[in-house]
Formats: sequence, C-alpha cells, structure tokens
Amino acid sequence: MKVKTILVSQPEPKVENSPYFELQEKKKVKVDFIPFIHVEGVSGKEVRHQKIDLSKYTAIILTSRNAVDNFFRIAEEMRFKVPDSLKYFCQSEAVAYYLQKYVVYRKRKIYVGKRTFTEMSPILKKYKNEKFLLPSSDSLKPEVPNVLNDLNLKWDRGIFYRTVVSDLSHLKDVTYDILVFFSPSGIKSLFENFPDFKQNDTRIAVFGNSTIRAVEEAGLKVNIKAPTPETPSMTMALEKYIDDVNKK
Repeated sequence: MKVKTILVSQPEPKVENSPYFELQEKKKVKVDFIPFIHVEGVSGKEVRHQKIDLSKYTAIILTSRNAVDNFFRIAEEMRFKVPDSLKYFCQSEAVAYYLQKYVVYRKRKIYVGKRTFTEMSPILKKYKNEKFLLPSSDSLKPEVPNVLNDLNLKWDRGIFYRTVVSDLSHLKDVTYDILVFFSPSGIKSLFENFPDFKQNDTRIAVFGNSTIRAVEEAGLKVNIKAPTPETPSMTMALEKYIDDVNKK
C-alpha cells in the first residue's frame, strides 16, 4: 500500500529547514506532528522531599533540554543562585548549546559528550572527586545509573519532571499510513489512549532498540527501523520506505 499520510508522535519542529518538511515536499506526503507524551515539571517542594540540596553539588549532568529547563526552573523556585563554579556535563552538543539559554557559555566549565550517555564515561572518569547531581524525569534509561555506578562516582538523582501521557481522543477516528515512535513511552500512550488498537494496514516506524522492543512486546510489527548504517536518521528511513512502496 502506498504511503500518503504520516503521524510523528513528537512536537512539530521549530526550524524551517527540518528534514521532515523536506520529506513532505519531496515525496508529496502529508506529515502531522502530535506529541503522544509531554513533560510536566515537579514542584520545588517535591524536590526537597527527595532530600536534594542544590548547594551540595559541584557538578551537574544534563542529558536533555528538559533536564536543563527544569534544573534552572527548580533553582529559581528554591531561590538558589547557581554558582559560577558549577561544572556542567552535557550528554551531547545539542544539550550544551541549549545551555546557553541560561548561562554565559565562555564563562562556565562545560564538558560535552558525543551522543549516547555511555560515551560520556571518559569525561566523567576524569572528575571522580566531584559531587554530581542528575536532574531527570521519572523514567530513566538503565544505562545512566549503570555508567555512573561503574565509575564509582558520588552522584544523586533528582526527579525534576515527569513524562505524562497526552490526551489523543481527537485521533479516535483518524487513520494514518505510518505511525512514527521514538520511545517506549509513545507506545504506552498509544495503548492508554486506544486500548483496542489494531495495527491492520498501518505501518510502524521506530527509532532505537528500546522502542523496537516496546513495539514488539505490545504485539505490533515494526515495518521501518532507524538508526541503521544505511539510514541513520528517521527521515532517511521513511524516505527509503516510501521510495520502495510508492514505486510498486
């Protein structure tokens, strides 16, 4: 079956030159963006109940933009002046770049990983005497605590925000040729909103191994996978699939 419509379970990109917009134009398909999950910040009171005292930490580990936003939100709510001496360990360049929203980049000690959390190990290893804070959501990839514990670092996790299932009731009678997922939380949201969901002719595109496992455990079939050596991005994987099926 030819592909005409795609639903991406994430917010619409804010940049004009997004590869999704290029895909839409190039392949003459309709691409909609509807977040299946959203983030809600916890209160400063809840963070205090976790026995997190921001003044005790000399370094902070930031794994996402949400972690950046919610750390500074909590600091402001607690009236904590973030010291200039605080060291920032960012999982990727994108996270480090986003940090500029809150700090003067050249005046801070900022250390940047490559892409995955495991790739941060060599950098973190050099700073074993620091006291690390990891602001995170209520769901955390197992590799994160595993890496930190393997390095014998002094670290605490603070739950600063939660991942919440979005209301998708407006999609009840809408069908798409392809559904695109980036996390197990997206699959959870699908079935919380539509417990009787049947895949039928809908193709499912998935990014990452943990999401692939979640799809398969839910009894669904993965039709499009990324990243792969041939298609390192989701848009490349979608384009290849569309080329294959729309030619037939």
